[in-house]
Amino acid sequence: MSALFDRLTCLFEEGHGQDLSDLLTDIRFADAARSTDAAVLIAVTDRPEPGVILTQRPTTMRDHPGQVAFPGGKMEDGEDAVTAALREAEEELAMRPEDVRIIGTTDRYQTGTGFEITPVLGVIPPDLPLHADPREVESWFEAPLSLVMDRRNWTENEVFWKGAMRHYLEMDHQGYRIWGVTAAIISNLSRRLAWVD
Repeated sequence: MSALFDRLTCLFEEGHGQDLSDLLTDIRFADAARSTDAAVLIAVTDRPEPGVILTQRPTTMRDHPGQVAFPGGKMEDGEDAVTAALREAEEELAMRPEDVRIIGTTDRYQTGTGFEITPVLGVIPPDLPLHADPREVESWFEAPLSLVMDRRNWTENEVFWKGAMRHYLEMDHQGYRIWGVTAAIISNLSRRLAWVD
């Protein structure tokens, strides 16, 4: 067991023991006729200053083109969230499932584009030899966990979308724009972990 894994597990269990009714969601923008189960992997690097692995999606992707995202995607028949998240991380970044120590699944996030995403939190060794599949990942990077988990580092913006104002969080990190669904999942997890408190 690593100290980071133990700490995250403890915070994760404590944080999920409380009821949070005001977590971020885009459910009011969702089309009820189109709901697809998906999973993403929140891979935290086990180093003195932990980071989280994020990808930049190619602009040619049908859903959320060009956006920063966690490794992940649609669940296949018979898969649970953990299996799907690990499979997608391996397909996108050559991250071997045996290198990921799973902590658990956190709050599902309903997107306005019809996906119901289950985030999976895990810990990985530092400096894994990750290789992006260019069909699914334009590039990848590691953002400091302490940076993204601190609500004070995020800007709140809004845009008129699907007939209503949609509020969203945004952050620029080394030229990468982290916003929308990914930012909301991070924000919800930060409420559960209380990492910076």
